[in-house]
Amino acid sequence: MKHSLFELFKIGIGPSSSHTMGPMRAALRFVNELASTELVSQTASIQVDLYGSLALTGHGHGTDRAILLGLAGQTPEGIDPAGIEARLSAIRAAGRLELPGHHAVAFDETKHLVFHRDQMYPVVDIPSHPNGMRFSAFGGDGVLLLEQIFFSIGGGFIVSEAERVAAQASQASQASADNGTTGVPYPFHNAEELLQRAAANNITVSQLMLANECALVEIGRCGDRGYPFPAEEEVRRRILHIWQVMRECTQRGIASEGILPGSLKVRRRASRLAARLRAGASKDPLSPLDWITVYAMAVNEENAAGGRVVTAPTNGAAGVVPAVAHYYLEFVDGANEEGILRYFLTAAAIGILYKENASISGAEVGCQGEVGVACSMAAGGLVSAINAPQETSLTAEEINSRIEHAAEIGMEHHLGMTCDPIGGLVQVPCIERNAVGAVKAVNACRMAMNEPDGHKVSLDQVINTMYQTGLDMQARYKETSLAGLALNVIEC
Repeated sequence: MKHSLFELFKIGIGPSSSHTMGPMRAALRFVNELASTELVSQTASIQVDLYGSLALTGHGHGTDRAILLGLAGQTPEGIDPAGIEARLSAIRAAGRLELPGHHAVAFDETKHLVFHRDQMYPVVDIPSHPNGMRFSAFGGDGVLLLEQIFFSIGGGFIVSEAERVAAQASQASQASADNGTTGVPYPFHNAEELLQRAAANNITVSQLMLANECALVEIGRCGDRGYPFPAEEEVRRRILHIWQVMRECTQRGIASEGILPGSLKVRRRASRLAARLRAGASKDPLSPLDWITVYAMAVNEENAAGGRVVTAPTNGAAGVVPAVAHYYLEFVDGANEEGILRYFLTAAAIGILYKENASISGAEVGCQGEVGVACSMAAGGLVSAINAPQETSLTAEEINSRIEHAAEIGMEHHLGMTCDPIGGLVQVPCIERNAVGAVKAVNACRMAMNEPDGHKVSLDQVINTMYQTGLDMQARYKETSLAGLALNVIEC
């Protein structure tokens, strides 16, 4: 276990974690490096080169906007979505960027932000991620002052070229077997080990994750500041804050109407569907499924509009986990806050397995790595939410078995799903896909809870299958808008 729940669930802005949040973080990291090396005052210009998927769908995903905001010192979690347009307009009107220390440099997007649509980032020995970007700072005499390469690897995570090479070397030497687990009471590297450690201590997955997250808080690995609360209180408080941001996003999505940004002119639908359900369609015995659709679509419509969202594990799949959490609170008898905490802790454990053993990047493995992973997380999380250890006749081991089974089902039926956004926008088929993924998660949970006699395919096997399927998938089906629906549907 190298990652925390609070790295997987990150507060940011839409429309894309890999194409918006990641590049913004990379741009900010670059200017901070300029500042730390005292090169800002010597900088006359900055050039940014985008490659692969970032170049192919960057305009539709807001990568250009994200780069400008990051270079201007903004963070995905800190910026007010309502003020983004004004900031961008000011930068573009002036043709200048203000770097740390109030040092302004010229920035002409047509010259200084280059989309290399026909290139991956060129590396010789080590395969690169499709989302590569290069930042270069030049002095007044044109001399290169600083150059950094970053890859946006999904879910808002970024790695530098140096970090990527070091990680590859570490894996090759098997030196990373216990990397990132120091101080965590229950380290795990795969689902089998997760279940074994939980069984050996007679605890559930959520209890195991809570202990690990408390340890991470104690040793200061979940942030860059101290915490004023005891570890468990801090973990619970931060999870509930994430849930509150998700709820606010859902509420905004349901309250909002109109046309989403971009060339497709997609109309928001969550508000109209919610209104019909409130007007009487709730008499339908299947109306809970319609409400799941409302919740998921509301979140992803907000994401498409560039609003405040939480990666779960990505922006493109941000609607699945909150939709199933809403379903739990609204339609499951006995639902409560403790169940929500179990839900997020368990979902995070599952998401970490995918992040560390496969990928959550649509540009690397297709949408199976985004909506598929989100469905798997939500399915296992819902089993955990429903089964309070102190209130069920099931043992901790039996609960964990059903969690693993539900998570496996959730992914098994997303295998091979391509990422083919029409027009490079996170709208069609992405918004509906979240709704279908959320419904699948509930179904997977119910199937697992009603089948106590085991199953044939393990979660580890399906994670490995998903990753291999993604690697085998043609690149044009992975967030390039060069194939699939993006090619065969004519934009209106």
